[in-house]
Amino acid sequence: MASSPTPGILYVTMQPRPGLNLAQFHEWYNNEHGPTRLAIPSIFANGFRYRTFDADAPGFMAVYDVHDTALLETPTYTRLRANRSPREAATIAQVDVKRFFYDLLHTKESASCRPAESLSDDDAAGIVTVAVEISLTAEDEAAEAYQSWYIEEHAEMLAQVPGWLRSRLFRTSSLLEGAEKTAVFFCLHDYAPANGLGGPAHKASMDTPRRTAVFDRYVAAKGRQTYSLFYVFGPAPRDLDSLSQLPPASASFSSPDGALTTAPGSITSRITTADGLVIPYRLEGNPAPTAPVVAFCNSLLTSYAMWDPLVAILAAQRPDLRILRYDTRGRHAVPQPPAAARLATVTSDLDALLSALRIDELACLVGVSMGGATTLSYALAHPSRVARFIAADFNGTSSAANTQAWKDRIEVARGEGGAAGIRTLAAQTVERWFHEETPAQTVAWMTDMVAANDVEGFAHSCTALWDYDLKPAMPSCSVPGLLVAGEADGKGGALVKAMEGFRGLVGEAGVELRVVPKAGHLPMCENPEGFWEAIQDFI
Repeated sequence: MASSPTPGILYVTMQPRPGLNLAQFHEWYNNEHGPTRLAIPSIFANGFRYRTFDADAPGFMAVYDVHDTALLETPTYTRLRANRSPREAATIAQVDVKRFFYDLLHTKESASCRPAESLSDDDAAGIVTVAVEISLTAEDEAAEAYQSWYIEEHAEMLAQVPGWLRSRLFRTSSLLEGAEKTAVFFCLHDYAPANGLGGPAHKASMDTPRRTAVFDRYVAAKGRQTYSLFYVFGPAPRDLDSLSQLPPASASFSSPDGALTTAPGSITSRITTADGLVIPYRLEGNPAPTAPVVAFCNSLLTSYAMWDPLVAILAAQRPDLRILRYDTRGRHAVPQPPAAARLATVTSDLDALLSALRIDELACLVGVSMGGATTLSYALAHPSRVARFIAADFNGTSSAANTQAWKDRIEVARGEGGAAGIRTLAAQTVERWFHEETPAQTVAWMTDMVAANDVEGFAHSCTALWDYDLKPAMPSCSVPGLLVAGEADGKGGALVKAMEGFRGLVGEAGVELRVVPKAGHLPMCENPEGFWEAIQDFI
């Protein structure tokens, strides 16, 4: 019979040595070290970084809640330390590090306490955590006496301190050899930024007859340090701020497994969804953590590189924005066994990415084709996470004829063997998509992009465009929106007419439809300047 899990924490203190650039330290820890742990949700529930300004104590603390401390001895975790990147090894060599495993014994929290990982970065910043380490005497009853006092008296009195949120009691992990003989109790007390630490209630909690008796007889040593929370990890690297402070040579990095690449001004990485789909993404633009974020949803059969022409304009015209792009489901291999995606599936993928990046609200969400349907679907499902949206070249509902067309295209992609089928589909698709005046260079670029799509990924993701109907939900849309279409999308501009037909259904008063000249299905690729002109006053 399997033993019950023992929840606990991985607790780390760090003091960078003189000579280590703090921006380098933070960029490595925030973009490489922490996210690799949060990307293992079977072990780590969350991760936080704290700082103190006490020169006599470690400058930084990290705490990771662990579902079961026994998992910290499994290869899933130990290989992270055994297979450090050369950069991590070089950086960690310049930091004085102490690591501890503790088992959770007791938790008491206020009714207003919320998990810090569920808070926005602004709300989480500044939470105060007091870390207390207790070493006991050799008396047999020391552990029981201390634990009883802590639970029965101390935690109850701390709960009366203004701003108190939570107190947790830990003990040296049973993983460590001789843990019973060398038991160390460890406490973490969390408070709101404005709190009563040092006030009457707090002083009273540390001055009782019972405390004096326990400490005089059973406590051999006590250490105490106060920290302030300044960074909450997610599984997706996002720290452009620290990256922007590095010289170009230091900013350029590629992890050995290819999961992370940084360059001056950009982070390229990936997340894994709950069903095992790997979603590559690119984050760039304004490095300020509070910069408004614009995200882009691709057309089916394209990569996030389809937005290159528009992003070049956007970055130049709107340097205040942070820009997020990602490869949608079906661009690459899909999880096995494969399952047919629905519009709700790709909508959920976007939400998973934003959550992994800890983006609470987008300033604007922009999508085209399947990405356009995803954009409206997301605005309907998560109105509090989108300030406004731009949806281009999509239909509000599918048709039986459209579904059959996708089935026919799957047969083309799978036909001819090898890569020939998808190459044939690419040529047919781009010819159908693009305006007749689109430059040959752009046609070749897009044809190569489509031809590089995973065949089975396409087959199991184009199903998102089968049997959907957004029209019944359109009137409930509370997010300001804009529709855009290339003038020649569809035979005789049929899609423009279709979008004109449903634009009045979106929201209480409908939304505007703007048409981009000399463009077909992907106006941001065919005529990026024209597309920018259509959206620049709205984005």
